[in-house]
Amino acid sequence: MTTQERSHFWQKQIATWQASDVSGQAFCKQQNLSYHQFVYWRRKQDKARSSQTSSATGFAKVTQATPTKDELTLTLPSGLSITGIHTGNVELLGAILRQL
Repeated sequence: MTTQERSHFWQKQIATWQASDVSGQAFCKQQNLSYHQFVYWRRKQDKARSSQTSSATGFAKVTQATPTKDELTLTLPSGLSITGIHTGNVELLGAILRQL
């Protein structure tokens, strides 16, 4: 069985388990599956989903407002505005944007 076939097999098994009302361990017993492999593939699928979600956000459009001498304002498409940006707090801005 190729890796792709294994991945597809476990996707189906995990989807069936999620639709059931039993624990993962009980499901594996009923289906004669290795619980260790079940946990491995479930975690692998969870990681893949979370990385797809975070990468799907893509880039935010940044528009420049009329800046004052030492400050900038960043307005995101959602309407959120971050004001008072200057060289002393630009690292903080990066940390904030990574959280969005």
